[in-house]
Amino acid sequence: MLFIIAGIVFFLLILGPNLWVKYVLKKHHKPLPGMPGTGGELAIHLLKQYELDNVSVEQTQSMGDHYSPSDNAVRLSPEVYNGKSLSAVAVAAHEVGHALQFNREEPVSLLRSRYLGTANTVKRIGVFILMGMPVLGAVFHLPHISLLSIAIGIVTMLASVLLYVAVLPEEWDASFNKALPILEKGGYVPAAYMPAIRQVLTAAALTYVASALADILRLWRWLRFIR
Repeated sequence: MLFIIAGIVFFLLILGPNLWVKYVLKKHHKPLPGMPGTGGELAIHLLKQYELDNVSVEQTQSMGDHYSPSDNAVRLSPEVYNGKSLSAVAVAAHEVGHALQFNREEPVSLLRSRYLGTANTVKRIGVFILMGMPVLGAVFHLPHISLLSIAIGIVTMLASVLLYVAVLPEEWDASFNKALPILEKGGYVPAAYMPAIRQVLTAAALTYVASALADILRLWRWLRFIR
């Protein structure tokens, strides 16, 4: 019984943040009749307001909402770009916050370039090694190949999570030092909706960490494949 409870707690700790992020974004996804513009229109407006004419706003189908420093572009999913919901407005403002960080050359903007690429590389290396384990085991007759696979998988996934956590201050700054003051002072959202906006901005800041935690559960799929 104790092991069952421990297993449930483990899954909640790992998968809980990801489920919460998705729940919050979906909860506030409903279009509001009084919203003056879409998330894409808000992003364009804010970039003009802050004289960031060199930053483009694009609609993306596959990569999700993000700011690309290399292309200096705010990329929004169709739901955010064309949406008139609290989620659309808050996420668009969050990504504009990243554009402000980068173009102002704020120290916090360096966290992404320092850790995010490394996190993705570590994860890819871990997956590559896991996929190669069955071949190595068959060719070289390595003992305890399963234990070695589990160890490598856990280490790479945890390293990825820690690297994503290192980016959290940048995400938090984009949400609560950039997006929230912009939406509050600019009057883009009625005061009654600000608690919901705070929720969405929290979810936006935790997206990377929540996804990285969920990757730990995906590790079991690779281990089953290896078996």
